[in-house]
Amino acid sequence: MNEDLGLIKTGIITDENEQNYFVQIHGRTYALNKTEPAEQFSLGASLRGFCYENKHRQLKITEAIPDIKPGYYGWGTVVGVKHDLGVFLDIGLVDKDLAISLDELPAMKSLWPDTGDRLLVTMQFDAKHRLWGHLADDQIYKAISQPASKEKDQNQNVVATVINPKKMGTKVLTKNYQLGFIDRSELEQEPRLGQQLQARVIGVRPNKTLYLSLRPRAYEAISDDATMLLRMLEMSATHQLPYGDKSDAEQIKANLGISKGQFKRAVGNLLKKRLIEIEPNMLILKQQDDNDAGSN
Repeated sequence: MNEDLGLIKTGIITDENEQNYFVQIHGRTYALNKTEPAEQFSLGASLRGFCYENKHRQLKITEAIPDIKPGYYGWGTVVGVKHDLGVFLDIGLVDKDLAISLDELPAMKSLWPDTGDRLLVTMQFDAKHRLWGHLADDQIYKAISQPASKEKDQNQNVVATVINPKKMGTKVLTKNYQLGFIDRSELEQEPRLGQQLQARVIGVRPNKTLYLSLRPRAYEAISDDATMLLRMLEMSATHQLPYGDKSDAEQIKANLGISKGQFKRAVGNLLKKRLIEIEPNMLILKQQDDNDAGSN
């Protein structure tokens, strides 16, 4: 059993060839690729690096210490998926991917990470002293998270990584390390573990975490004609427009650039989204909170 694997060790350079330096540590020889170090070494020099076994079962040492190592967490990118084993992460080591066992992944394989997704993990040893990846748990995420503020974060767009997909909703961590929750009603479809999402803040919970939505804002979910009317209402000093069902078709075409049929459809779209109110020959912008808009 090699107890140096996965650890940072110091050894002595005892040999070299055109491609590698060879470093002795506790009676074992590790190869350091000569393309890696910024300086040249002579025989007998000491070298400190991270020891690992690559996918060809060769012992390697690197001065480029990975963020992910026993006791330390970092982000790894998914580079492979095997449904009978788990997923494999690129953690910055040459010819070495870190495996995450299927035992740590969601029971539903549709929620498993896909290539390009990212996971926050550490390294741990099994009973045979083999290195595996271990997912961060809620305690770790709470320790690294930052509190949210309604004044600063409300209605903001955020990039978030899925850290725990559940039936009733999805837990995420934003790029700014704020914890968030997306209720099932605010999802277009169930996201994968490790998937990066574009979300918007629709509230801040009492525990200073974000309440998020993947649904588009109301103006993003309506037609171009409806968007035009909405913009005109927003720009109007009175937030009103003097048009309605009985407005002349030629007047609508001349002033709005759309047919009366298009106008009616756009008005219907805005009414359905509860963005406007109508009075005889008058459209009125409805005042409401952003997180209410488009909820239907």
